[in-house]
Amino acid sequence: MTDGSIELRGATELLADREDVAFDTADGLTLVGELATPKDRAPVATLVCLHPLPTHGGFMDSHVLRKAAARLPALADLAVLRFNTRGTSSARGTSEGEYDGGVAERYDVAAAVALVAERALPRPWLLGWSFGTELALKYGLDHPVEGAILLSPPLHRTSEAELVRWCRSGRRLVAVIPELDDYLRPAEARQRFAVVPEAEVIAVDGAKHLWVGEPQVRRVLDEIVRVVNPSRSPLPTRVPDALVEHRDGATPPPASGPPPGR
Repeated sequence: MTDGSIELRGATELLADREDVAFDTADGLTLVGELATPKDRAPVATLVCLHPLPTHGGFMDSHVLRKAAARLPALADLAVLRFNTRGTSSARGTSEGEYDGGVAERYDVAAAVALVAERALPRPWLLGWSFGTELALKYGLDHPVEGAILLSPPLHRTSEAELVRWCRSGRRLVAVIPELDDYLRPAEARQRFAVVPEAEVIAVDGAKHLWVGEPQVRRVLDEIVRVVNPSRSPLPTRVPDALVEHRDGATPPPASGPPPGR
């Protein structure tokens, strides 16, 4: 006999309301994405996901962001908006425009936050991974977000002046740094983020830039929930089978992340 529960694995998708969305930027492009919200109840906060570098394989389905959307509406009462930045493609479709190295992508961030406001979704947070952290740091303070959570920030495009803007901004800044990151490791991260004394820098032993493997994914999702909805932290490792989305004939997307990119 079993207890009617299953262990969470890479391809597990939990029940949520999932909606394909499309929204327009101020410079006239249409971006595509997905909004996942808790089933039969209102979310308590919202994650606006900013994916890794599209020229190195990053997109809205990059595995940590996909797993956040698959699990966190059910486990942590969070709304999760994922979308492809300009010129980026996924199974959902291709967003119009062309990659602009993080410059014109400011309009993409603005349009995503505007969609959250239009839907009256609560307490928006920016969740950036790699290149997505650069967008969060550069443009997050221009919008009514509660803060930013940064996964594997390379700090390649973010200037010190842009970091200093976050100092005493009233917005929370949390950086989750892999011990074995390809671009920015914990010791250097603490030095770079020292210009924002209130920033929280979390070093994760043994982790790498891509957060590959279920233990690393669980750690990342736990850190996100600890910040955004601490009453639901730590997350369970097993869930009732009734909470799992069963799609007849569905083939789960690949569990691998994008190649290293900044």
